[in-house]
Amino acid sequence: MTIQPKVLICLALAPCLLAQPAAPLKLTLHDAVTLSLRQNPQVILANLNVGQSSEDSRVARSGLLPQVGAGIAESVHRLNIDTLFGAPFPGIAQHIGPFWVAQGGIQFSAPLDLTLWRRYKASQSGIAAARAQEMSAREESVLLVVSQYLGCQRAAADVEAAHARELLAQALYDQAADLQKNGVGTGIDTLRANVALQNEKQRAIVAQTQLETALYGLGRLLSVDPQRKIELADQVQFFDTPEIAADQTLEHAYGTRPELRQIAAQTARAELELQAAAEERLPKLTVSGNWLEQGLTPASAIPVYQYQASLDVPLFTGGRIAAERAKVEIALRQLKLQEQAARDSIALEVKTSLAQLGAARNEVKVANLGVDLARQEVTQARDRFQAGVANNIEVVNAQNELARANDNQIAALYSYNQARADLAHAAGQMEALYAK
Repeated sequence: MTIQPKVLICLALAPCLLAQPAAPLKLTLHDAVTLSLRQNPQVILANLNVGQSSEDSRVARSGLLPQVGAGIAESVHRLNIDTLFGAPFPGIAQHIGPFWVAQGGIQFSAPLDLTLWRRYKASQSGIAAARAQEMSAREESVLLVVSQYLGCQRAAADVEAAHARELLAQALYDQAADLQKNGVGTGIDTLRANVALQNEKQRAIVAQTQLETALYGLGRLLSVDPQRKIELADQVQFFDTPEIAADQTLEHAYGTRPELRQIAAQTARAELELQAAAEERLPKLTVSGNWLEQGLTPASAIPVYQYQASLDVPLFTGGRIAAERAKVEIALRQLKLQEQAARDSIALEVKTSLAQLGAARNEVKVANLGVDLARQEVTQARDRFQAGVANNIEVVNAQNELARANDNQIAALYSYNQARADLAHAAGQMEALYAK
């Protein structure tokens, strides 16, 4: 039986027909932030560090608790009597054994050491520091995604404005061509309008390329499959200028910024380690013992036990304790300097963001007015050209002014939204503002 060529072609194309491209991933700003917090490697690593710090604290706590174990042993013994006493004894055999010993029971130890308690409390401060570090990673991740999403919104707004100007340029070119065809306009007017049209087409191509590049960058931040297309679902909100619903005071920023909380936790841990180093000179009491069933055979086993308490007093440690204290004191001074530098940086960020937000709000108002005036200028220049009062130089100039006004408006809106995000970050409320 022969197979028709058309059947072979259909069979060859079947996998391609079945492999449909994945549907575009439409993301709001909230969706993008949520996806980033779930998939960002830095956030995942910070979360793992919190888990590791928790396990370190459990290890430190175990040092405070009694250690109890159980065991069973069976051994064979053969002893040399001469080596035990240093000389042979007449009438006594040279060795004893071999004989078997079986035993089983429990043994325990319980240290009473104040430094172990300090180490445990220091490990709990380590958990707080790890959690603050995780919050810092989350805040930075949200800031990166918000900034990239705003960049995509700006690029999309540029594309929309470029297409609108292209349509306007096409209409003006058609107008100039019609006037020339009817003997009212001139060839130079048509040529000038055509040049303006080609310029707008080029701007539209550049804007579209910038949008695609920005979306690729957003997909990379979100760890999205490169083969899947991303679409923005919040483009309209780019033109809004909402107020930031956050406490903008320095005192609130000092209390919420994870960097300061991390330094505070590290300082508390260092202070506990300093106390632990100082308490290394104190005596250390240890209680230990065992209880066994012991005998030559399991049937002949009897209970045996041993309990003891030891007190260790460090007299000379070769300078180790003094070196440990000096090391922790240096770390405390470093943390103090880091805290002051962080406070100064936070104050600068908050004040700068507030100033930029106020200026951007005013820029948006001026830019919106500029767009309205530029549109009116285009309309009037177009009417004058249609009436034959002037050539289309005024129209082309009005088009250029409209393009500049659109660019100013989009730049002002982007500056406002970015300043709003910067202020939220400076106040330590990025996740609270964009992820809730």
